[in-house]
This record gives sequence, C-alpha cells and structure tokens, in this order.
Amino acid sequence: MMTWPLGLSAWNSASPFSKPRSADCSPGPDGPRADPDPLCDLLEKARDAGVEPGAFVRAVDAEARRRLGAFLDGVEGYRSHDYHRAGLDPPPVWRQGSTVLRDFSDTPAEPERRARARVGPPILLVPSLINRGYILNLSQRRAFAPYLAWRGLRPILVDWGAPGAAEREFTLTDYVARLEAALEFVRETTGRAPILLGYCMGGLLSLALAQRRQAVLAGLVLLATPWDFHADRAAAQGRLATALAPWIDPVLEVHENLPVDLLQAAFATIDPPSIGRKFRGFANLGPRSAAARHFVAMEDWLNDGVPLAGAVASETLRGWYGDNTTARGRWCVDGEPVRPESVTIPAFVVVPQRDRIVPAVSARALARALPRAEVREPLLGHVGMITGRRAVALVHDPLVRWALKTTRGKA
Repeated sequence: MMTWPLGLSAWNSASPFSKPRSADCSPGPDGPRADPDPLCDLLEKARDAGVEPGAFVRAVDAEARRRLGAFLDGVEGYRSHDYHRAGLDPPPVWRQGSTVLRDFSDTPAEPERRARARVGPPILLVPSLINRGYILNLSQRRAFAPYLAWRGLRPILVDWGAPGAAEREFTLTDYVARLEAALEFVRETTGRAPILLGYCMGGLLSLALAQRRQAVLAGLVLLATPWDFHADRAAAQGRLATALAPWIDPVLEVHENLPVDLLQAAFATIDPPSIGRKFRGFANLGPRSAAARHFVAMEDWLNDGVPLAGAVASETLRGWYGDNTTARGRWCVDGEPVRPESVTIPAFVVVPQRDRIVPAVSARALARALPRAEVREPLLGHVGMITGRRAVALVHDPLVRWALKTTRGKA
C-alpha cells in the first residue's frame, strides 16, 4: 500500500521525488555523467520509446490497482476457504512438559505395511522449535512421516508444543536434555538403535544430541540445517538477524517468551514481495482444486507458529545468528562445545539449493564438517523438500534407501 503512491509520485513531474540529483538528465560537459541517476535512465528510455508521461502514469496506476486487487482477493479467498486440518495426527505415546511423541507406524492403510512399520528401523523426527511439527505430516497428500512408515520405517515425531510453565526458563541445553529423554523412550519401546532426523533448527538440536549419544544411534539425518550463519550475510540469515536485533531486549523485558508475531514479521523481511506474489497466485486457483487446498494448508501452518522461550531466543538470535557461535565453535550444550567433526556415525545431509531460509552455503559447511556424511543437494526449497511435488523422488526415497541400508543387520 505504501509503495503504490510513492511509486506513482516518482513519475509525476510536479513531485520532488521525480527530480534527479542533478538539475537535468543531460550529459555533463565532459560526456555522460559518472554517477547516472537510475530514474534519469528510466525517463530517458521511456522518452526514447515515445511513451507519453501521462499515459505511463495511468498504466502504472492501473497495474498497481490490479495487483492490489488480486492480492486482496487472494487474502479473502484464503480467509474464507473451508479447508481445516483435522484428524491427521496419531495420539501421543509419551509426554514431558509441553512435548509429546507421536508414533506414525500405524498410519499406513494396508495391514501388511502397518506390520512392517511396527518392526521397522525407528527414526526420531525433530522439527524446529518455532514452527509446528506437523509440517512433517501436513496433509493427506503431502505427508512425510506417514510416507516413511509406508516405506517400512517407524517414524516417531517430536511435537514440541508451545512453551508452558515447565519451559519458561528453558535453554537449548534443556531442550537437548528433553530430546535425550525422548530418545531413551524410543530405544526402550522399539528395542533398537534409532536414526535421529533433524529439520532446520531441529537439526542443530539433533546434532548436539548425536554428539552426546552417538553410541546408541544408528545414524543422523540433517535436513536444511544451518551451521555457518555468516557464510552469506546478504542472504536470509543475515537479514533475519538484522531485523530482530533491535527488538530482542525490549521485548524480553516485558514478555517471558519472544512472541510469535515478532518472529513472523522478522521472517517476512527475508522476501517481502513474495507475500504479494503468493496471494495473487492463490486468487487465480480454483477454490476446490488440490493446489488451493495445499496453499491453505501451508498458510495455516506458517501462521501457526509458537513463541520462543526467552533464553532460547537469546541463544539462537544473538548467538547463532548474531555471533555465529556454531561455526566459530562457541556454541555449547551442557558446557561442551558442539563440534560436528566429532560425530562419526553415518550421516545423511540434504542441502536444498533453492532454500531462502537456510542458504545452501550455510548448510554445506555442516555437511563438510561431518566425517561420514552422504550429501544431497536437490533443486528444492526449504519447505519444498518436505511437501513439494518432487520431494518424494529427490529427498524422501533416497533418505529411505539410506536409512534401510544403514540399519540393515543392526539391533
């Protein structure tokens, strides 16, 4: 809304915003100016093309109105859509504080596949702390965890929940300790050494746990997991840290947790124009189409985040994003530095090349540091690697093959 009138004023000859830095756009006495004004260049091109200024302004105005209208149509269509995610998650099999575990081995419809999953290699799925874990079981059509069960693994999902009374003072060390308790439950329940799978921020928690308990793990899977947060400061991680830095202390002085609305606003700074693009695209979809239902499911998940406990917000946003404590070897869990080079169990690392949340160069640094990592770099995005149409072929199937091979013959 703000860019619309500002954009139009730049083309209005009566507006000071339309005036270039110099008095006019003509070349200087020694030829073309050394510091050409971008607006001058555009005006000269329009003039050379014979575009009448008034017609140009009217065209910009019409296009701005069209885009704004399509955006608002998309938002309204999303708000009024009748899709609601319900009944897709298995009941909890373990609980500690706000955290529960969900066993997906009973989700395959075919009895023989259910039986196979019940005795299959266990894989503990660890999502991020700030987004709901059901991204790994988004919908009937895009269901990562149930697909792993269908292929013969026994996926058990960590559902963190929102921080409650028990988690108000939690640090990352506390969350790793809780994850360790969940791991012990899985080991006792299945009688087998599990694979530990971490997605995004959950990958860092999984890495820390793997370092502590690799003797009882069959392997480690890391999906879109950041490590070198300063590898590309111009990319998403740098922009996110810059957006949040001024707000952390003032907000935590008032709130025990970092509110989800602030986190959502900060993540929106990664690619602000994408918000308009996606809702305009949604406005063109048939409301009953599979694509429209998937869009609504994704948006519901994106808007269903959870706050971060205050100490965790400080450790992650100041430490990881701000000071790059991970790559500098200064991130500690229970007083011990987390060092990927010390994790010698088999690892499967996926580095999505089109990831705008975790730049590939950041995740690649972690893959290089792991001694026994098999690395895949699909042409997918951060969420597309989980729910995209090509995710099964490029990520899920290779992961299953690696997991079955890695656990073959292991108790």
